[in-house]
Amino acid sequence: MTTVFILLALFGLLLIGIPVAFALAGLGFGLLVVGGFSPLMLPQGLLSAADSFVLIAVPLFLLMSNVLLKGGVGRDLFAAVQSWVGHWPGGLAVATILSCGIFAAISGSSVATAATIGTVAIPEMTARGYPRRFVLGLLAAGGTLGILIPPSIPMIVFGVITEESIISLFLAGVGPGLILIVLFVLYSMVFARFAADYEPSPKAGWDERWSTLRRASPTILLAVLVIAGIYAGVFTPTEAAAIGFLGALVVVGVVLRTLDWPKLRDAVMEAMTTTVAILLIIAGAKVFGKAITLYRIPQDISVFLTEHVSSPAFFVLLVGLVLLVMGLVLEALSMMLIMVPVLSGALFALGIDPIWFGVFFVIMVECALITPPVGLNLYVIQAVGRAKMGEVSSGVWPFLVLMLASVALIYLLPDIALYIPFKL
Repeated sequence: MTTVFILLALFGLLLIGIPVAFALAGLGFGLLVVGGFSPLMLPQGLLSAADSFVLIAVPLFLLMSNVLLKGGVGRDLFAAVQSWVGHWPGGLAVATILSCGIFAAISGSSVATAATIGTVAIPEMTARGYPRRFVLGLLAAGGTLGILIPPSIPMIVFGVITEESIISLFLAGVGPGLILIVLFVLYSMVFARFAADYEPSPKAGWDERWSTLRRASPTILLAVLVIAGIYAGVFTPTEAAAIGFLGALVVVGVVLRTLDWPKLRDAVMEAMTTTVAILLIIAGAKVFGKAITLYRIPQDISVFLTEHVSSPAFFVLLVGLVLLVMGLVLEALSMMLIMVPVLSGALFALGIDPIWFGVFFVIMVECALITPPVGLNLYVIQAVGRAKMGEVSSGVWPFLVLMLASVALIYLLPDIALYIPFKL
């Protein structure tokens, strides 16, 4: 009964408009006081939330993605990919998805990926006769690759919460990320084949291909450097984020010369604002998590699940349904910080690999990014494309189905996620 009351209180605070960070911290503090625990746990929780070397990677990856965004590398990436695959059936859509995948491998941010590629791709695709709803849905869904393909900020947070290897989580995201790209590409090619007003793009000449590739190559090399360095163990995710930020400054400030001081100032301010918001949510979740642990709620839920849910498949299905419902009212990071501490205890009892569960959880969080009314990517694409929310929302449903299909695939074939980190 206590668990139900706490959950109802939390959702009540969120529904009346209390920011997630303050709802979590306030409710957690209230539970500590009511339970007779020391109120000093509040400042201790707030301090310990920020006292993490791993979390330094979050502002650094945000700085890197914002610097690249302000430096206009999205245009270069899109132009290079388009020149090579634009003449394929659905070539512009394919170029958009591949550009999202490449930029995701640099930024680790869904919002930055959607905004950067969307700014360039939306006018290009609509001019070629792609239906506007399809274009908007494609960009909203393609942006979600930013939190699955490493480096991924949600995976860093998941690793901090569960104390699992962030490098293993990053590597586990590669296979599912590629599967999603393939599914999106195949659907786009089939869609273009039957679209009434679709106009195929002319085949680019070799001069155009090589010139655009040279322009985009510093950015692509930066992505390879970050991922290869993590994979080879040359540097930690936090060190990779620092190297990526410095590399981004070199790419757009020295090589491409598209970044000036006002743009750099804007990039730093936007990264700082997002970082503060993330750290506040993490701090609030730390206080809330401490309180519910003292009330033994995670332990009770773990016991309840292991006694009543004996099948890992049913557990995964149940968690997936809960996350889909929560995604209607909560943003991605909040869901992770609320649910993962509660569910992690049941993973071992049911024999579910926590690294696999992290990938599954992130894909379900991706689904929340494109489900109305709180899907963050919907608002980003609405703003970039100057569209109505109904246009964006109606365009994402086919891609949402494909994302859920990828969840089924990684459940049936867990090596899609686990082969690279543990068997390669």
